Amino acid sequence: MFLINTQSNEPIYEQIKRQIVRFVEAGVLQPDEKLISVRSLAQQLNINPNTVQKAYQELEAEGVLYTLPKKGVFVRGRPANGKVCGVETEVRQLLKLCRTLKISTDELIEIIRKEGENNVDC
Repeated sequence: MFLINTQSNEPIYEQIKRQIVRFVEAGVLQPDEKLISVRSLAQQLNINPNTVQKAYQELEAEGVLYTLPKKGVFVRGRPANGKVCGVETEVRQLLKLCRTLKISTDELIEIIRKEGENNVDC
């Protein structure tokens, strides 16, 4: 279910977070559905369990997941506004890329504005 690109500049925990958010948005993961355990996912992906734990903890802080002691980690689902909090994760990644490319915030806003005008489906 999870695909990790070890060649990517994006940290592995961010890749996990992004995929969980997309699974929730797409309805692949349902509210109150139990996620695979930290240890099992780490073994499956051949990564350190701390990496998975960091992804789960950040998603919990963002309101996407919740933990029940001795039961596991579960999908909280969509907040009241109907959107998953994962947009912030995508924006942070975009801002990191812009810093690397030396694109200012104003330039980024202008690019987004133009793309929004050109893509009427947005």
